[in-house]
Amino acid sequence: MTSTEKFITSIPKAELHVHIEGTLEPELLFKLAERNQIMLKYQSVEELRKAYNFHNLQSFLDIYYEGAGVLQTEADFYDLTWAYLEKARSQNVLHTEIFFDPQSHTSRGINFGTVVNGIKKALDEGRQKLDISSNLILCFLRHLSEEEAFKTLKQTIPYKDSIIGVGLDSSEKGHPPSKFKNVFEEAKKEGFLTVAHAGEEGPAEYVWEVLNLLDVSRIDHGNNSLTDEKLVTELVTRKIPLTVCPLSNLKLKVVTQMKDHPIKKMLEKGLIATVNSDDPAYFGGYVNENFLAVAQSLQLTKKDIYQLAKNSFDASFISSAEKQNFLYKLRKFEA
Repeated sequence: MTSTEKFITSIPKAELHVHIEGTLEPELLFKLAERNQIMLKYQSVEELRKAYNFHNLQSFLDIYYEGAGVLQTEADFYDLTWAYLEKARSQNVLHTEIFFDPQSHTSRGINFGTVVNGIKKALDEGRQKLDISSNLILCFLRHLSEEEAFKTLKQTIPYKDSIIGVGLDSSEKGHPPSKFKNVFEEAKKEGFLTVAHAGEEGPAEYVWEVLNLLDVSRIDHGNNSLTDEKLVTELVTRKIPLTVCPLSNLKLKVVTQMKDHPIKKMLEKGLIATVNSDDPAYFGGYVNENFLAVAQSLQLTKKDIYQLAKNSFDASFISSAEKQNFLYKLRKFEA
């Protein structure tokens, strides 16, 4: 193991962009399918993994939503979340902010409470047994209507104590953030924090929209922000973090090679960029693998890696006291 690998492995970090459904490893998927007596079109774990050869975001989403179909019971959502927490903690992730897509489940007849309760039980146990803190963020599916998002928001109200914020994910092209302006306004009135995917496959204009129309605290992805210098200045001035997902960007052809990834440029321009895994079961790596990929391809220094880790805590939705505690643990790694 190189000194850079050791540094990445041991440095404390937070993960702010991970879809819990995207942590469903093929082995667990087959286990849950058997438990729930669901027939899969793939005959083996190996055959399923071979299908993870995506050419764009939509080709990934098609198989992602199909995989989510094995999640049926509270126990399924608990097992899914617990497996992720164990993996994250093994990589020195001390805090995580997890996305979930309720519409992917309620549309299949799964009760909203079944989803939240299963995830929440694992998160609560993760705090006690693994010493990993967490927040839960609901995402609206942008390929569905705002009316559907309003229905989901209404279902969320009884679970406000368990869900810190709302976000926006799924197919970006053709689904501008402006489509969800009203439901985000209502979510903020209900006390939810707001984030949104923008600038992954969509243009810089979509990033402007989530800033000005959805009033988000954080941008998920945000790669195409760099095509607009005025936007970069705005993000720096307003200290809006970007939750960047390098291996996801490579797998979904947002970048053709890792050496072309913009995260080093983001740091150089003063953006609060963070490293995250997005859908690690599908994209070939969790947080440490993402750090390692950009460190090797972009010749990141230990100072760069430290800054990315620091950004992850600074950008998180935790109290000042919790933040200071994590930053104290991080300080010994400062170059």
